[in-house]
Amino acid sequence: MVVDNLPAWNTHIRSSDMLRKSYKCHFADPSLAIGALGLSRDKLLSDLNYLGLLFESLAIRDLRIYAEANDGKVFHYRDSRGLEIDAITEYPDGTWGAFEIKLGIGAADDASINLLKLAAKIDTEKVKAPSALTVITGNGFAHRRKDGVNVVPLSVLTA
Repeated sequence: MVVDNLPAWNTHIRSSDMLRKSYKCHFADPSLAIGALGLSRDKLLSDLNYLGLLFESLAIRDLRIYAEANDGKVFHYRDSRGLEIDAITEYPDGTWGAFEIKLGIGAADDASINLLKLAAKIDTEKVKAPSALTVITGNGFAHRRKDGVNVVPLSVLTA
């Protein structure tokens, strides 16, 4: 009950890339890790990489809650060329969206590039095009970039 396994997304891609099928582990509630390790605000801020992993688990938890409330499921994507997408939400009607989760808004450019790479690989004759490509951040304001990728702070994800 402490760790949730996030299954790999398996879809049709226009590429010879091999899809990785292993689970990705996330804390069911990242605050459990903080409490168990006795981490203070200062300790968390001194290790932004670890804080980023906890933030990703928090965002995945929220995405699961929102998706499951609408009969959807959440997956991750990873292929043999190293392209990773933090979360894919998929619904029974085939509608899906891809999410990159980054603690700071400064990482939105690289995250957007990854989302657009994934969208370009999808065989839209077999699978719907993504309904949304979104970077979830820990700060900033919600907006849509010129390339069509949404950038949304976690605090307004449900707005």
